[in-house]
Amino acid sequence: MHELTETTKITRLALMVGITAATVGFIYGYDSSNIGSSMLYLKPDFGLDDAQVQLVTTTVVVGQIIGALLGGAIANRIGRKRTMVAVTTSFAVFSLLSAVAPTLGILIAGRLLLGIALGVAVVVVPVFVAESAPARSRGAFLVLYQVATVSGLILGYLAAMTLTPTESWRWMLGLAAVPGFIITAILLPLPDTARWYVMTGRIDKARETLRRIEGPAHDVDTEIEAITRGFATGRGTSWTDMVRRPYLRATIFVVGLGFFVQITGISAIVYYSPRIFEAMGFTDPVTLLGLSALVQVAGLVAVFIALAVIDRLGRRPVLLIGIGVMVVANGLLVGVFVAGGGEFTGILSILGFSGLVLFTAGFTFGFGSLVWVYAGEAMPAHLRSHGAGAMLTSNLIANVIVGALFLTLLTQLGGAGAFVVFGALAAGAFVFVAWLAPETKGRPLEDIDQFWQNGGSWTKHS
Repeated sequence: MHELTETTKITRLALMVGITAATVGFIYGYDSSNIGSSMLYLKPDFGLDDAQVQLVTTTVVVGQIIGALLGGAIANRIGRKRTMVAVTTSFAVFSLLSAVAPTLGILIAGRLLLGIALGVAVVVVPVFVAESAPARSRGAFLVLYQVATVSGLILGYLAAMTLTPTESWRWMLGLAAVPGFIITAILLPLPDTARWYVMTGRIDKARETLRRIEGPAHDVDTEIEAITRGFATGRGTSWTDMVRRPYLRATIFVVGLGFFVQITGISAIVYYSPRIFEAMGFTDPVTLLGLSALVQVAGLVAVFIALAVIDRLGRRPVLLIGIGVMVVANGLLVGVFVAGGGEFTGILSILGFSGLVLFTAGFTFGFGSLVWVYAGEAMPAHLRSHGAGAMLTSNLIANVIVGALFLTLLTQLGGAGAFVVFGALAAGAFVFVAWLAPETKGRPLEDIDQFWQNGGSWTKHS
């Protein structure tokens, strides 16, 4: 293992890079709540049935899968920063296309293209942040992505509440272009990552970027040597390298984690919160959106707590605590739906709302925060972009499954049956994480290769 000299103060550029890159998560969150809110008015405007609602909702996720598969290669070829600029610009343009769509077909096409942009974003942003942030604060910088995502979710619901009197789903979708253009302008002055510069042979540029990120006291030459060694140890940057030892275990972890993040049900809560609250007896549109926003406020509080403790408690404890809370929340929701029997009044409505709050808080504290951390930290340098792509493609496939089937599940099994399924999946996720998740707190990115070389241990076994 090597140790790098660290400064005691985060430089202004490091802070700016972390915060600015993480704000790309804002547009991801805004779009997720935006489409759920706009469905209240888009559905009757286009005369959609439940199957078509699910199609519009999940089309963007299909696009995200395409984008995630392409994202790693694009980020390696043109750079992390340029890729993010392309993403935010495309997001703004395709949001406007969705807003002015005259037919369902054009709306679906706009949502597909927007999804491709978001899919590239969820791959490249964690890589950019992980490669730019100092090791001592890397976890917090990566969790900022989830802070921005949840903030976007909340603002999406609040914007929809403001527009509810007009019943204008077009304005709801079109306003998403505003943060897209703003974030593009903020990204433009930033440098790319030192590791990408090393990968492309631009050592002087890498040295300059590291000095600006880490501060004048940092041993830049030692870190450049470590980064160069990290790339040199890899046999290649192909997908096939991920399914060969010693990185097969790492691939199983990132793919499994990405899948469990979504299959445990958070996308159902985000996309269909208004429908779930309708099932609990709430009917007023403003109330439905207001309660959905309050659920995400609880999630935002939880992610701020994760931000504060991630670099002290470590990755594994935070993730396991969050999943454990989700299991408890599912149990509460099952009990509420069983006791309600289709009729929700008084205490049952309060308990149902509390269950969704607890579920969302547990998710954002654990899965929501750590998926971005592990997307940036779990794989060695030569496979980092591909690993992030594999994790988030798996995540999005699970998202499609939940988005496409949840309303059917809710209708056929009822609320109790739906949350029994999600509770069982959360319990399986807890076991999976306890088995495979590495503890990367405070470790230089280049050390993760040694962890997988040792068969999933920081100590080499003889």
